[in-house]
Amino acid sequence: QVQLVESGGGLVQAGGSLRLSCAASGLIVSRYSVGWFRRAPGKEREFVAGDTRYADSIKGRFTITRDNAKNTVYLQMNSLKPDDTAVYYCAAAQWGTTLNDSDMSYWGKGTLVTVSS
Repeated sequence: QVQLVESGGGLVQAGGSLRLSCAASGLIVSRYSVGWFRRAPGKEREFVAGDTRYADSIKGRFTITRDNAKNTVYLQMNSLKPDDTAVYYCAAAQWGTTLNDSDMSYWGKGTLVTVSS
């Protein structure tokens, strides 16, 4: 059974940093495309980062990395803005899958990030 468990969310002031973790079980992250998505209040879920791609809104501020030994994917978020407030999800799909929301096979339950102004 595949499980993706996000952690690391919380409340942070604008300009601050957080690191989100996505711990995987039941699959090996090095063999999957893994991405981060987010859903802000009242908005559709959107792509944030995955493999080597980044959304324009976070480019230069967020970095996605993997620790294959820990089977975990991270999202380092710096220079956070109130607009980054959202529930952040990690998701996995077969390696090479285009990281579209509808193409992802496995989802975590999300972790809430709140950025205060």
